[in-house]
Amino acid sequence: MDPLRSIGAVASSGMQAQGERLKVVAENVANAGSTGTSPGADPYQRKTLAFEEMVDRDTGVSMVRIAALGRDQAPFGRDYDPAHPAADAEGFVKTANVNPLLEMSNMREAARSYEANLNMFETGRRMRGQMLDLLR
Repeated sequence: MDPLRSIGAVASSGMQAQGERLKVVAENVANAGSTGTSPGADPYQRKTLAFEEMVDRDTGVSMVRIAALGRDQAPFGRDYDPAHPAADAEGFVKTANVNPLLEMSNMREAARSYEANLNMFETGRRMRGQMLDLLR
């Protein structure tokens, strides 16, 4: 594989990984205020992503991919609301272990990483076009 083509492959893998990250962040934010549905039931548990390096056997190019989709093991929040249908015997309701501030930070980082990979992809595409123009 030529170097300019490998730029596109690397950038594409980065955009795919960051796109998946944005999906997970969106799901976490959407469920941030959830509670259990019955007394003592667990609410939504925050999802996490882990990335890993993947080396293409044919080209030797290092790319990124999702290694694992996991669940955050942080404890659930507890709100005192004895009137809530999911309240336990003590009147506490478990709440999702999602921190909206952390999720917004993750969203911003993923969006910027996606944009950086997109810029790299476009730069590679322009360089390929310039090379073809020079060869004409």
